[in-house]
Amino acid sequence: MNLYAVEAGNFKLDGGAMFGIVPKSLWSKTNPADENNMIELATRCLLIENGNRLTLIDTGMGNKQNEKFFSYYYLWGDDSLEKSLKSLGFHPDDVTDVFMTHLHFDHCGGSIQWNKNKTGYEPAFKNATYWSNKDHWKWATQPNRRERASFLSENILPIQESGQLKFIKQPEGDFSNANEMDFGILYVDGHTDKQMIPHISYKGKTLVYAADLLPTVGHLPLPYVMGYDTRPLLTLTEKEKFLDKAATEGYYLFLEHDVYNPIITVKHTEKGVRLNEKFTLNDFFNS
Repeated sequence: MNLYAVEAGNFKLDGGAMFGIVPKSLWSKTNPADENNMIELATRCLLIENGNRLTLIDTGMGNKQNEKFFSYYYLWGDDSLEKSLKSLGFHPDDVTDVFMTHLHFDHCGGSIQWNKNKTGYEPAFKNATYWSNKDHWKWATQPNRRERASFLSENILPIQESGQLKFIKQPEGDFSNANEMDFGILYVDGHTDKQMIPHISYKGKTLVYAADLLPTVGHLPLPYVMGYDTRPLLTLTEKEKFLDKAATEGYYLFLEHDVYNPIITVKHTEKGVRLNEKFTLNDFFNS
């Protein structure tokens, strides 16, 4: 098995929204804001090469929205999904599976693109199976008013219309190793219903793609919960359980949204679970 980080682009969001009730005087120590109170974020995807299977976890924002839409998110940097795949020696047509942790636009937007004449939409990965789960798909296609702006129909419905969508078989509990993927999946409901958190066995280690359960290093303290979460009290419980296990088991956490800390480990302290070590992508993948 080979793993590759795929940088799909950078953006900014309001720091207050990203940290909920936590005062700026605290969260700005780890995530400094600009003059508009915006903090820098990444959309870092993960590519898994395992035999004849090439699985992409999440796809970033994509590029099909209009200029007004992207102006809200202050895009910066030169990274893009296709450019990053090309730099790794891959083409979108090589991808066999696209696994979407959840269907918020910054996680699945790159799954669908304009067709050649810009008259409609088509899958960006024409040879891939797209994976979600039934509960989250229903949640996203019948969105509540709080999340409606994050679930964009043009990112979601064309996947089903293409015939390339399949649903992961959901377990009775919150974790399953017995599924259609090459990794275990933790299901969490605080951020959005049935978000899927991949747990990948790699060179004797467990690498966890943290998605929006843990967006950045700055979100390690338990009360540091995003204002975007639909059930923040549930996030507290889920995050406490997850971080306790991550510290005990020595998980490596792959951070999708942290620009400067792509992979970390955590440890138990008197103040709770906190940062242990930081790793560059090269250090981890080549160790």
